[in-house]
Amino acid sequence: MDKQQALPINSPEAITQALAGKTIAVVGLSGDPQSPSYEVAAYLQGQGYRIIPVNPNEQEVLGERAYPSLRDVPQPVDVVDIFRRAEAVPGIVEDAIAVGAPTIWMQLGIVNEAAAQRAHAAGLNVVMDHCMHIEHAARRARQNA
Repeated sequence: MDKQQALPINSPEAITQALAGKTIAVVGLSGDPQSPSYEVAAYLQGQGYRIIPVNPNEQEVLGERAYPSLRDVPQPVDVVDIFRRAEAVPGIVEDAIAVGAPTIWMQLGIVNEAAAQRAHAAGLNVVMDHCMHIEHAARRARQNA
């Protein structure tokens, strides 16, 4: 698959490009309002992002239809935001490569170096061990300062 050169992993440019996306597939999004995945997705949705829940155990989250896997999502996504254990990340990366997603984002506390390198080698931008909510809010605060 011919893709452009990926930005360095966790670089400010990779984070900026990810936050510029409009459609985010949230893998592992739970319908539980107390869960971190729900809190982050609700924040992002409130900021104007289109959230696509990816979780085989959910039918709908935040008013959006949920899909059992990334490969089942019928439209292109800009960012694959991962809320799964590090062991699950390699399979999600393979799905992201297969569907042509340009960016993988592993949420705070999720680190899988091998999967990050695989995604990067395939031309995807990679952000790992960062929170989209925190990064987005910090950038908005700097812009409004």
